[in-house]
Amino acid sequence: MQDNKDIKKTLNKGFLLALSASITWGVSGAVQQLVAKNGAIPAMWFVGTRTTVAGIILLVAAAFVVPRKEFFSVFKNWKELLTLLAFAIFGLWMNMYTFFYAIKLGNSSTATILQYLSPLFIMVGSVLFFHKKILRIDIISFILALVGVVLLITHGDFSHLSIPMSALFWGIGSGVTAALYIVIPQQIISKHNGLLVTGWGMLFAGIFSNFFHPIWQNVPKLNTQGWLGVAAVILLSNVIAFLLMVFSTKYATAATISITDAVQPFTTLILSILFLSYAANFIEIIGGIIVVVAVYLLSRYDTNTK
Repeated sequence: MQDNKDIKKTLNKGFLLALSASITWGVSGAVQQLVAKNGAIPAMWFVGTRTTVAGIILLVAAAFVVPRKEFFSVFKNWKELLTLLAFAIFGLWMNMYTFFYAIKLGNSSTATILQYLSPLFIMVGSVLFFHKKILRIDIISFILALVGVVLLITHGDFSHLSIPMSALFWGIGSGVTAALYIVIPQQIISKHNGLLVTGWGMLFAGIFSNFFHPIWQNVPKLNTQGWLGVAAVILLSNVIAFLLMVFSTKYATAATISITDAVQPFTTLILSILFLSYAANFIEIIGGIIVVVAVYLLSRYDTNTK
């Protein structure tokens, strides 16, 4: 048995890995603004390239940790295969597509916080479609999140929005699809390796995207900075951050990991202010903090009651 000192060291290791993952996702969000605002990069090409390349890399990584006989195990059951395809299209692909436009039409900071609302959308979906009992924490979290979003998108001036309505639409869409990204694969991830499931999901999302815009056709003419931006988003968001989070689950509890989630939107906000000339409003920052608190309360309570 591990003594208390060893347990604490293990939990700290898991916390640091999860924290690193959240920071990496936050950095990726800021970098993606450079990519999304680049008019030479079509959304469909970028999402197709991102998912295809990330899928191949994750599957190669999975090949080193998953027994060979289990590598194609998810294809043996039609129900699991259909779930995997739904995860690839309605979760991964749609989330990246909506997030791209949320940034392109708005900014990475607001888009990241709107996407961060995914646990709230999961709660609402559970109440509407699965008749989950509404708890006091659900109501408190919903009201706090609503107040936070209103402050975030108005900057305290309720006569107009600080971002285009289209950016708000795509941002909420990224939050909804992020919820689908979490919910859809839960059953198959409980039976199969999470790295493997995500790798196949990414690859299938890439194949789906290639039906609309093959990544080898009409390749955008980018300078070195443009290609570095594309590569950074793929490696940081879809590979490095995900692997860090997967490893963190071996050492830390879900409750511990959930604490680090709040770091992502604020990392994106800080980097946007420092390097992307983003003029953050004090009311906007307060709104973002309220949203993070609302989601944290909801996630923390759900984690503790499972």
